[in-house]
Amino acid sequence: METKGQTKHPPELRIVLLGGRVLTSDPSFKSTAGNIILGKSVFETNRRTAQSVVSQREVHGRRVTVVDTPGWWCHYPQENTPELDQIEIKNSVHLCPPGPHIFLLVIPLEEDFSDIFKESLEEHMQLFNKGVFDQTIVLFTVDDPCKTSLKYDIPFWPALQMILQQCGNRKHVFNISNHQDRTQVTRLFEKIEAMIAQNAAGHYSIDAADGSALREKMEAIVERASKRFAEVQAKRRKLKALIEGGKTPPTHLRLVMVGAQWSAKSSAGNTILRKYAFPVTHMRTTVCCEINHSMVADRQLTVVDSPGWLYNGTLQELSEINKLEIENSMHLCTSGPHAVLLVVGLASAFNATYQKAVQEHMSLFTDEVWKHTIVLFTRGDWLGVKTVEERIESEKGLQWLVEKCGNMYHVLDNKNHSDETQVTELLEKIEEMWAGNKDGHFEVNLGRAEQMEARKEVTDKKAKSIRQTAQRQARILKELFRGETQTITDHKVVLIGPKDSGKGMAGNMILFEELFGTAWMKKEFQDQRRTTMCEKHERNVARRNITVVEAPGWFADEITPDWLKSEVLRSVSMCAPGPNAFLLVVPIFKTFTENDYKTMVELLMPFGDSVWRHCMVLFTWEDWLKERSIEEHIATEGEHLEQLVEKCGYRYHAMNCNPYGCFALPIIQLFEKMFDMITRNKGQYFAAEDKMGNKRKPTQWQEEWNRREQELIDRMLKAVAQEPEEPIVPSMKMNASMDGAFTPSMSGDVPIEVGGTFWSQRERAKVTEWLSVRFGGSDVTSGVDSMSISASDVEMLDQSLLTDDNHQRMTRFLSDKHQQRKLESIVHGRVLTHIEETKRRHSF
Repeated sequence: METKGQTKHPPELRIVLLGGRVLTSDPSFKSTAGNIILGKSVFETNRRTAQSVVSQREVHGRRVTVVDTPGWWCHYPQENTPELDQIEIKNSVHLCPPGPHIFLLVIPLEEDFSDIFKESLEEHMQLFNKGVFDQTIVLFTVDDPCKTSLKYDIPFWPALQMILQQCGNRKHVFNISNHQDRTQVTRLFEKIEAMIAQNAAGHYSIDAADGSALREKMEAIVERASKRFAEVQAKRRKLKALIEGGKTPPTHLRLVMVGAQWSAKSSAGNTILRKYAFPVTHMRTTVCCEINHSMVADRQLTVVDSPGWLYNGTLQELSEINKLEIENSMHLCTSGPHAVLLVVGLASAFNATYQKAVQEHMSLFTDEVWKHTIVLFTRGDWLGVKTVEERIESEKGLQWLVEKCGNMYHVLDNKNHSDETQVTELLEKIEEMWAGNKDGHFEVNLGRAEQMEARKEVTDKKAKSIRQTAQRQARILKELFRGETQTITDHKVVLIGPKDSGKGMAGNMILFEELFGTAWMKKEFQDQRRTTMCEKHERNVARRNITVVEAPGWFADEITPDWLKSEVLRSVSMCAPGPNAFLLVVPIFKTFTENDYKTMVELLMPFGDSVWRHCMVLFTWEDWLKERSIEEHIATEGEHLEQLVEKCGYRYHAMNCNPYGCFALPIIQLFEKMFDMITRNKGQYFAAEDKMGNKRKPTQWQEEWNRREQELIDRMLKAVAQEPEEPIVPSMKMNASMDGAFTPSMSGDVPIEVGGTFWSQRERAKVTEWLSVRFGGSDVTSGVDSMSISASDVEMLDQSLLTDDNHQRMTRFLSDKHQQRKLESIVHGRVLTHIEETKRRHSF
């Protein structure tokens, strides 16, 4: 009987925990939340949840059942989630019959919640019946004892607001830094019980037949896995017998690692060599083939690491320079490698797209390579209690792959450095494969090696020529326009480029805010919704209006559609009276095809030849170059990219599309080059044809242009005559690198994707001051050597406003607009003071 003051509540609560994880591997605290609910550490938090786990306890007078489930990658669609994980997530509801009362959707509040997170979440929730959101509460986790409110966080992420709306705006917060606060559990129970009272069904309805089908499916997978394991062990015994019979393996083993980007390939090389031989970061690491050696388990090892390809990219899309590097990996081993380790990460499904990518990129070698290939699975910790054979049997693509390699495969856990037996066993398998092969190593074509070396010499000379031409023209233009000034109050830019080129992110970086919605979108999501209209955004930066219009992209193999031509024409009218600059966006990670070149020329053809005076090539994904120069990339890609650069008057710029870190200088350099181009065009915007297709009548400035053009030719010839034969100007080198987390584009299918606004205040302020000084009447200069004044301005800013010892780099833009305006006011005040001081010094 109920005592006075007590509230009646259900005697039992059944809860299923759901949630994803981010690519940086930061925890979502899903398992921790389950432990807080139950008041005891029952779910493991030091490793990934690989299968659904159920636990039950008496909590606050209720019998509480909690089911913890495997998490999915927040950045990827459902098709990238391994089949075993999908089965376990589906089975979770059958572990708490007759069905859960509530789904708790666990979302860490510290993470950005982008559109991609929303789409991934919605796809994974489709693993359950329709209406699952009606029985879901969003459980936010925070690891900050001072965090007590969500009112400043949720409005910042529109995608998160949409998820909350689907859940009826039901939400709760767990402060996981305070496990002892049981009131947060009590309040959660009250919200769950209120929802149950409103829900006529009471709990989520499950179908017993579905549960039986899932169990039968798992049993079949386990049975096939057991059979495969037995076959592999039988084969190994036969191969070991050959070695024991006198076929002695070589004491020096040569290994080449190939595989997709972010498969933990470089980490695997370090694990095998038992030292930090290959650099590993969360960015792209391996650009050129790298070789290293070590003595391991009484064997001399030589390991070659090669650049990775995009797991969802085709061979046709891969840049020429990367194709050559991957092919060249085999030639770094004298006579050829004893084993090729094809690295495949277990953290993502080996779906049809992944399989196609492996099949195509392995065709860079001869078919004989498969006889010497072992599939090296990384991220062994992802398996949990599952076996690798179960994982293989759950995906047809993996079955094809291991059978292609003669059932030769191995698993590495790169996080478990103390387990030396995993490397020793791998070396034993390599020796066994060697014993079973007629040819002890993969034969390389020496003639092909000579061809690649000769091609490299040609491209090196071509790259040097491109660089010298660009530098020579920059110095000539600098001399021609020395002392001239242009006051620009409105700067208008049109972005044109193929699909997945990074146009949107480039626009966002120019405007210092995430405005173009396609930025960093994953390729899998982008393919489902193609942008067919121009997108325009405007912002005021340093008291100057900057307008950016992004034209829709095109696929590499399609004929230019009429609607795309119309949209490019419309892009010019969207920034009336006309753009100052056309940025032709070219991604470095993809090959620049003949179709790309023809499409760009065809799209600009209606504007006439004069449009090319306003064009510049903007290379995105600069971090893919690492220590290579952009000129080397241009030369290696071939004639089509060279022709585009030439048509743009050798005006080009390369920058990374990742807004983390120090990106102020590349943006300043881009603005500088665009302003130089504007100065060369006498400050005039591009004048398009009118609506009737008639060209505008020549104006006074056009007549001046014609006269100036002849004068330009005369002075240029004089300047060229005085040019040294070998101008010594260092080429641009790239020092960003990446290995592990993000898939480009994804609008650059790219990586990719990070949500929301994350622009560093420090970097924004640097560019803001530079623009203020540059627009404030400084001499207009031109070329690569024109950064001296702006660099000093940035340095001054570093030494004054932005070098507070307590300053911490921000990974997203301030949500508090008042603070934003206050910072800009301070910056502008410093800028104006600096300008006045400069004028005062120059007046004496």
